[in-house]
Amino acid sequence: MNPDGLAALDPCVHCGFCLQACPTYLATGDESDSPRGRIVLMRALARGEISPRDPALREHLDLCLGCLGCEPVCPAGVGYGHGLQAARERLAAANGIPFRARVLLAGFRRESRWRPLLTAARWLRDTGLPGRLAGSGRIGFGMGMLAASGASAVLPAPLPRPHSPAKPPHRPTVALLTGCVMSTLFERVNRATSRVLEANGYRVVEVSGQTCCGALHEHAGDRETARDLLTRNATAFAGRCDLIVVNSAGCGAHLRHAGRFDGKAGDELATRVRDVTELLADAGPRPGAPLPLQVAYDAPCHLEHAQSVREPPLKVLAAIPGVQLHRLPGSDRCCGSAGIYSLIHPEMSRAVLDDKIREIARANPRPDVVATGNPGCLMQIGAGLRAARLPVAVAHPVELLDRSYQLAGHYD
Repeated sequence: MNPDGLAALDPCVHCGFCLQACPTYLATGDESDSPRGRIVLMRALARGEISPRDPALREHLDLCLGCLGCEPVCPAGVGYGHGLQAARERLAAANGIPFRARVLLAGFRRESRWRPLLTAARWLRDTGLPGRLAGSGRIGFGMGMLAASGASAVLPAPLPRPHSPAKPPHRPTVALLTGCVMSTLFERVNRATSRVLEANGYRVVEVSGQTCCGALHEHAGDRETARDLLTRNATAFAGRCDLIVVNSAGCGAHLRHAGRFDGKAGDELATRVRDVTELLADAGPRPGAPLPLQVAYDAPCHLEHAQSVREPPLKVLAAIPGVQLHRLPGSDRCCGSAGIYSLIHPEMSRAVLDDKIREIARANPRPDVVATGNPGCLMQIGAGLRAARLPVAVAHPVELLDRSYQLAGHYD
């Protein structure tokens, strides 16, 4: 086991502050599904008191979402995420990665695999069939997730407007991490990201040679593949820009810890990574046209907890005229997506999501849009809303700002 990961667990005194912040513990009531209980198991694993092949150990650690909601509430500053990652690497080395996860991850190892698959999924989505098949069953929920990756119909259509040339101050040169899911199912968000950044004075450059960031592989304990993908991205971005902008919270969290994979090159990459809302908040951002919408913000775990980026998304949304912004109660709690978790552990994933959907249903006023900055969260919450027959859309914060700018005529 990685000794640094083990050492990060040392401050735990089993106080229990983490219990009410843990979605899986709230769902099961089982101490072994809480951060405190899992730390006991991880320490026993490290001491050799439990075999890495123990099925109960594997079940309880696998069921962790990795949302890190326990870390901000911990008075002792336990580095739970580092310990969990080290333990998962130990389990993967001893047992291999489970078959279903191995098949899914293999698809993201090379662009020649994931791009055709995700492009075909986008084509299927654009037929409208997934939206018609969306429901609460296993297949229906999957169709709902795919349908939720599409553009939101609640955003007003842009009308021709006189071009209002931007006169923002000169800002750093940035390169967008295009990603795998973001460059296919959410390609429109990548385009919107470039537009809104340029409208706020950033020079956006294209960087070739990028690939999947490797976050999904790291979460599964496949450190070797995660390191390989991260190294390829570090090489692609080296010397190409001042900052690397990310619009997927999971990818951003992974890249911001790149130093533990690739030493100096990883550290250099990590120091330049910024979430798109951080750059926009630094810029103001420039105001656009009104969007008369009730917007509820739900924080992606890997933005809120793993990156500690809390206020910038709210600042960006609040800068849009006409938006009535509310932070969803429990917005700091996981939606159950967690990368491929919703595909590997669908029952627990749905149990965690149900709490989120109930909060949205109870919200007064009910939102027109739930805004969140991670593709998995958009798809998971969007599918849950469709299954519950709630007429609420989902959108990335950048999409809302982009539509405001389109209505204001800020683009050529």
